[in-house]
Amino acid sequence: MEKEAQKYEGKAYAFFDCNASKEQIEAELPKIRECVKAPNKLELQLMEAADNSDISSPGRSALCSILKSAKEAGMKYFLKAKSTVKQVADEVAAVINQAYQSPLYAYNEEFRGEIVYQDMGKYIFRE
Repeated sequence: MEKEAQKYEGKAYAFFDCNASKEQIEAELPKIRECVKAPNKLELQLMEAADNSDISSPGRSALCSILKSAKEAGMKYFLKAKSTVKQVADEVAAVINQAYQSPLYAYNEEFRGEIVYQDMGKYIFRE
């Protein structure tokens, strides 16, 4: 059963804008994970949108295009999530939603962001 679950590793990317520094966001992530009860299997990696080395490899042109659009829209960060569970996009969405409720954002500050996940080799925006 465990081997079957690992066969369905999911990946999702949350592109978002935040005035907090990368260090502040990374310091807040453990608290956010706890608030949303994110599973231990969920791996999160925060990167600045300017650093696209993780997604600029061959075969990822669609994701590179999404990253380019996100940067043009002023998104400063992206959060890569990997999990052995199928609902990785929902899990990363819960993390980002909780981040908006954290001290990382000022009261009534506008939230801007998108969640993208891979399904059957295509990148899909989560609604």
